[in-house]
Amino acid sequence: MTWWLWLLDAVGAVLLLVLLVGVGLVLRRRLLERRGGTFELSVRDDGGWALGLGRYRADSLEWFRIFSPSPSPSRVWQRRDLVLLGQRLRSPDERHMLYADQVVIRCRTRDGELELALAADSLTGLSSWLEAGPPGSRGAGAGG
Repeated sequence: MTWWLWLLDAVGAVLLLVLLVGVGLVLRRRLLERRGGTFELSVRDDGGWALGLGRYRADSLEWFRIFSPSPSPSRVWQRRDLVLLGQRLRSPDERHMLYADQVVIRCRTRDGELELALAADSLTGLSSWLEAGPPGSRGAGAGG
């Protein structure tokens, strides 16, 4: 076999791998969305903003990285430990890192403060979910 046939085989294998990874990520997202309660949610970590999906569970908010093959959440926050402290618009530097309609909120958790970015209607849903917690639990703006 000549070198260019090897090259064509290698390019074909790489394209097939890229296609399979893309299909896998789409299927993973669809499976996560099947249970409902999902929304686009970005998280600021040490390395900057990470795009992802949020999903409500009974008493926790799960966060899944958008480009991860793992079916398990990357982070989980308990409703009683999540307190909204405030919100702001995206800075000019953040405009290319986040989805177009997202606002940034600052939260307090058991592990300290963190920033999340989500659409305004998703923020309304998050606030309602926090306020709908059992009596005696901390809600949106409590203690802040």
